[in-house]
This record gives sequence, C-alpha cells and structure tokens, in this order.
Amino acid sequence: MELLYVILALIGSAVLTIIFKGLITRIGGNLYTNIRGGTPRAVGLAPFLILILLFPPPGNYLIAIIGIAAFVDDLVGRTKIKGHKLEYGQLSRGIGMLMVMIIGYFYFGPVAILIALMIQPLNIADMQPGSACSTVIIMASLMVLGILTLTTTIYYPVLIVLAACIGYAPWDYKGRIMMGEIGNHSFGVSLGLIFVSFGSIIGDYTGSGVYGAFIITLLLLLFTAVLIAFIRRKNLKIFLENNYKIIQPKFGDYIMDVLTGGGLGDLMRRFTLKKKSIIIKNRLLILLGFRRLVYYSYSN
Repeated sequence: MELLYVILALIGSAVLTIIFKGLITRIGGNLYTNIRGGTPRAVGLAPFLILILLFPPPGNYLIAIIGIAAFVDDLVGRTKIKGHKLEYGQLSRGIGMLMVMIIGYFYFGPVAILIALMIQPLNIADMQPGSACSTVIIMASLMVLGILTLTTTIYYPVLIVLAACIGYAPWDYKGRIMMGEIGNHSFGVSLGLIFVSFGSIIGDYTGSGVYGAFIITLLLLLFTAVLIAFIRRKNLKIFLENNYKIIQPKFGDYIMDVLTGGGLGDLMRRFTLKKKSIIIKNRLLILLGFRRLVYYSYSN
C-alpha cells in the first residue's frame, strides 16, 4: 500500500502540475508573473495537494496549515495593509508559521519551531529555477539513505515527498513555472517533518532523546541552508553586489541570505534595527556573512 501511495504521488503531482500550469496561465493576476516572458507561479499547489492527501498525519495537518496561509500570500501579492508597511501576505504567512509552531508543539514538542523555520531557506531557494526542487530531492534522498542505514527499513513518507517533487520538477527546471509560496512553504515543512523523524531515530539510537532529535534537526536545517547557498552561489553573488552593494561577498553572506533574506528576514530587521545602519569591518564577521545579516534597505 505504501508503494502505491508513492506511485500516486509521482503521477498525481505530474498531472496536477500540467493542469495548474494551464489554469493559472489563463487566470493571470497575482498568480502569473512577467518573469522570463510570463511564468505561472503558485503551481506548487499541485504537490501541496498531493502532500496533504498522502503524507501521514499529523504531519499533513501542518502542511495544510502553512499551505493555506502561503496561498493567501500568492493570491494577494505585495498588497500592503492600509497605514502600515506590513503586507497582507507577510501577515498571513507569519500567522501560518506561528500556527505550525503552536499546533506542532502538541505533537512534536519544541522541535516544531525548527519545522516552521524550514520555510525560510526553501522560500529563498525558490527564487531560482530548479533550486528548491534540487534541495528537496537531495535532502529527501539523503534522509532515505540515512533512515535505511539506521533502521534497515524504508520510511515511505520521505518517498512521498520525493515523488511529489520529482513529478512537479521538470517544468520548474525549465523555468516555465514557479512553486510560489504555497509550494516552497509546503516542501519546507515537509522536509522539517522528515528531519524530525530522522533526528528522533538518532535520539533513540544514542540515548539523547528529544534533545538529540532537536540538535540533529537543527544541524539538518543549517546544512540545507548551506546546500541552497552553494546551489545559488552565482546568482547570489550578482544579487548581493548589484542590489546590496556588498563588495566581494563571501560564502557566509550567501548562507546569511538564505537564512535571513526575503520578506520575513526584512520584517525582523525592521523590528530590531529600525533605521540603524551597521557597518561591519571585522574580517571574521565579514567572512561569516554579517554584512548580509545586518543589511536592511530602509537603513541604507
């Protein structure tokens, strides 16, 4: 039965991707962008539906929560709340992340925070064709091998995520579609759930319990960020030099962009830095990417 679900995930994701690609192209609006001559975004709706149907509970509950919140962002675009700099989409996604943390806590404990934080790196990965897909495929494959090595069993939820991504991926690699927030957020939470499962196995194996699971999940989150920074290194170099005027960015800057870039990162900087402009001169801090960490457009 589990193998049947994996096959359904692959075929269903591929078919729904083609369907939503056509529908979103016709609908247009905020779900369609002029990038690369016209690209339907939020086609990640296809793997999202597959994941909430086939990923086992309670994980699919969290995927459903963040997917719905993220789809609101896809629908409303960059619309700002009247009288505020905050966007409706940012508010919706922020509420979604909080709900994942709160509801996830009752099922998984404090590690639910890390599950929600996996959204950030996948969101940044989706800014380049195929990057988010490559990240999901690589990390899910590593988890399949890791769990198989430790338990001599196949953990089918990982294969469902892998199959859903592979079914969706071909058009994304060609730059003809984009996951949108609903897609990258759903895959982010899915990877977070898989990391927690792997971390729990390590925790049981080493006797470190929930603490071991938390540490392993955190390390996998950071490794995912490093992987995305490596995959996107060429584009990130151009982006940081041209948009942020960071001269000769270091690999640490790429990692910091993956971990703290985008709307969510800027929202946190808005609350913490306000109008402050911080200049980093220490060589070690420059190497670690602190120039990107403290860069905030409103303060420069």
